[in-house]
Amino acid sequence: MTRRRKIYEGKAKILYEGPEPGTLIQHFKDDATAFNNKKHELIDGKGVLNNRISEFIFTKLNEIGVPTHFIKRVNMREQLIKEVEIIPVEVMVRNVAAGSLAKRLGIEEGTPLPRSIIEFAYKSDELDDPLVTEEHITAFSWATPQEIDDMMAMSLRINDFLSGLFLGIGIKLVDFKIEFGRQFEGEMMRVILADEISPDSCRLWDTTTNEKLDKDRFRRDMGGLMDAYQEVARRLGIYTSNDDTTPRSGPVLVK
Repeated sequence: MTRRRKIYEGKAKILYEGPEPGTLIQHFKDDATAFNNKKHELIDGKGVLNNRISEFIFTKLNEIGVPTHFIKRVNMREQLIKEVEIIPVEVMVRNVAAGSLAKRLGIEEGTPLPRSIIEFAYKSDELDDPLVTEEHITAFSWATPQEIDDMMAMSLRINDFLSGLFLGIGIKLVDFKIEFGRQFEGEMMRVILADEISPDSCRLWDTTTNEKLDKDRFRRDMGGLMDAYQEVARRLGIYTSNDDTTPRSGPVLVK
């Protein structure tokens, strides 16, 4: 067996060299992390579910013309993706007050926002991903004004699509975080969606009960993370009880 060359390892994924130039293999790990890795557990099957959910969403986005790095899923834990240069800015789209926004501004969690709000964070675990403005992004050359415009336009389009998709299966899209990258083709470059979209990167609440179906179940020690992720996949029509995503044991605490 040929040993694959690791390109990068993050908190929840590993990138390996792809089979063709300009491609990578994205491997989804079972690591559950919060507060920039200050809290960390291994949860059997989580990576499989995130792979399947992200595949489903990225495929739909490709179909409606949103450019993404996703090419195809190659197995239960891995995807073939286009190689991109990641822009070191996380884009957060918020529809309902929750998490850090509710805490920062003293707004009751669950309050609908007057309109969807876009926030930016500098992608740095060491600095706990601080919030930044467009002025910071352009001053430090993390992205150009045109790239910011492209990211914002795509983020709002993604928000519109995902809000409708989830509403149709009884889920409220509270907020989500996405990343973008630069794809180079000869002398041409374009900004495309990268990373993943899954319950790891979205806040998803049941529309009737407001039950949390996302990583807040891990952040807030609520338990039932795998049940919640399985429920999202089931409602999307991509999970059955025969899928090999059921934990074989309880969460394993990583010291």
